[in-house]
Amino acid sequence: MKTIIHKADTRGYADHGWLKSHHTFSFSSYQNPERNNFGMLRVLNDDLVQPKMGFGTHPHQNMEIISIPLKGALSHKDSMGNKRAIEVGEVQVMSAGTGLTHSEFNDSKTDEVNFLQLWIIPEEMSVEPNYEQREFPIEGRNNKLQTIIAPKDKLEGDALPISQQAYIYRTNLEADNSLNLNLKSKDNGLYIFVVDGNVEVDGNLLNKRDAIGVYDTENIQIKSNDNSELVIVEVPMN
Repeated sequence: MKTIIHKADTRGYADHGWLKSHHTFSFSSYQNPERNNFGMLRVLNDDLVQPKMGFGTHPHQNMEIISIPLKGALSHKDSMGNKRAIEVGEVQVMSAGTGLTHSEFNDSKTDEVNFLQLWIIPEEMSVEPNYEQREFPIEGRNNKLQTIIAPKDKLEGDALPISQQAYIYRTNLEADNSLNLNLKSKDNGLYIFVVDGNVEVDGNLLNKRDAIGVYDTENIQIKSNDNSELVIVEVPMN
């Protein structure tokens, strides 16, 4: 088993006033040649958007983009005709493929929006763009894995589809609980991001917003010391 640890305070940080963003991997003005990706996981941004502010219309191409709101609601509008809010408990996925444009805005006059944005490199280029959004009930991840993203040819339950052999799971572990994960493929790795709480992975202690990448293994155990919330990404390593 091989591991790589990214502590919360080692992430890149950008303060644009209207947006405060922590970058796990190289992004925009934060460029770290040692942290360009974890396998096919290219971006994991922890964004805080101020009230009545947002991202203007901008393009994407050939990337799988997943948004997970943690606090507040983010209004979405795109070139495919979708116009709706993404709220806590929901997950949004966009397969940018041949190209699309979109904007995201915090309509609240008083409350910040905090959301995670993940980019996964697709396995096939120039697919037809796709947008989907779904609510995932919290009871579906209490002390167990909830699959929110899966390959479009191997969908599980209510998981949203992407064009890559990758999976994203959420779990809320109560204190003193543990979870065993079996990887889908020996060629995959797991990237475990602690949204909140305190967990141990392979003897490594991780706190809020810390992360660990694990690969060259077939399974891993996660033990929760406190009530903890995790986002886990399983991706091909090459």
